[in-house]
Amino acid sequence: MVNYNTIKTSLLVFTTCLISISTFSQERVGKTMNVHQLFDLTIAHNPSLAVTKSRIGIASQQVEEAKSNRLPNLTTSLSGFYIGDAYVIEKDFSNSTKVNIPDFGNAFSIDASQLIWNNGLIRKGIELKTLQEQITELDYLSSEQNIKLLTLSYYLDLYKMNNQAEVYRKNIELAEQRYDNINRFFEQGMVTRNDVIRGELQISNLKLSLQVVENNAEINNQQLIVALGLDKNTVIVPDDEVLEEKNTVSVLNDYIASIGTHPNLLMAQKNIDIYQVIAESTKAGKAPTLSAFAGNTLQRPITTSSPALDMFSNGWQVGLSLNYNIASLYKNPKVLKRNKLEIESAKLKAFEVEQMMTTSVKAAYIKYNEAVFQSNTLRTNEYLADENYRIMEMKYNNQLAILLDLIDASNAKLDAELQYTNAEINILYSYYKLLRESGQL
Repeated sequence: MVNYNTIKTSLLVFTTCLISISTFSQERVGKTMNVHQLFDLTIAHNPSLAVTKSRIGIASQQVEEAKSNRLPNLTTSLSGFYIGDAYVIEKDFSNSTKVNIPDFGNAFSIDASQLIWNNGLIRKGIELKTLQEQITELDYLSSEQNIKLLTLSYYLDLYKMNNQAEVYRKNIELAEQRYDNINRFFEQGMVTRNDVIRGELQISNLKLSLQVVENNAEINNQQLIVALGLDKNTVIVPDDEVLEEKNTVSVLNDYIASIGTHPNLLMAQKNIDIYQVIAESTKAGKAPTLSAFAGNTLQRPITTSSPALDMFSNGWQVGLSLNYNIASLYKNPKVLKRNKLEIESAKLKAFEVEQMMTTSVKAAYIKYNEAVFQSNTLRTNEYLADENYRIMEMKYNNQLAILLDLIDASNAKLDAELQYTNAEINILYSYYKLLRESGQL
């Protein structure tokens, strides 16, 4: 007879083991990091940066390919073939005579050529590829700064959300204490049922806000661990000492002066150099090219004699070749005109980039000072809101104020705490954004 109790017990134990294994395998691991560790992980593991970095290797290889054009060209061939018999036919096709030719033949040849002079076209090609490699490296540096600022924004947003969640928890605890007092007053007949309902409603809204913040923090954490290339079960814990870093901000002109080394501006200037090299290559294309060549051929049978001989013939040659593209006389001037227009366009683009970057640096500098001023103001606001809440709570407990006044004071206190919590973080973000805009991040 089947013992169903035993089966149920076994299934329960098995299910419990599965749940334990699943929970263990999905255990989340906290990882505390500061801004410097954040940047190190970004550079080392960010997937977007890895893609950009791979392009540097491709560009470097293209430079090596361009350099290989200086080397001589060497070709060789080996062939075997079947030769049919030949026929000698009269002019009026009235008679023909068969001429026996050895049926099997083979040939081997080797040829070499070396470019001696082409008015610097190869050198210009190497220079062009080198400039493109430098642009790829600058693009990586620009992407590195962009992604560092992006991961920093994720990191600081996570810091904000954690702080906001803590503020909500404290205010929920405070609201529950206040709710207990309201219930006591209600039982004593000192307040109406409306006050109890308002107290419950405020706690419910605070808990809902806390849930929203925690969900946003979870989403932000996932974005951050992907950007850092970390395990999916990692929970980033921002270092509490991050706001204690003393970042010195110099005068505005120093940041504007640093624009000269910004990767984006350097890329714009490199584009001017590229178009200039292209124009020089167009000019060089109007000149002739001089090459040296040599070759050797070994072939059988010898079919130039009569009768054909089943023997090898060997011949070699060496000499110079001078080539000139006559079409370049009437085609290149049009290309050269376009090259000049491209150079002017690139110069205008570089000027535009410099002006836009100067504007961005000034805006970032203003926003940094605004963040500092805002932090000082919000610190005072937090103190005043806290003091106002303390007074209103005292009045309500002594029945000198209604509950709506106390709830308004509580909401003002919560809002002031949330704003001040974010203000210090905004200063840090504004500082690093200023570094990014000036190309120093």
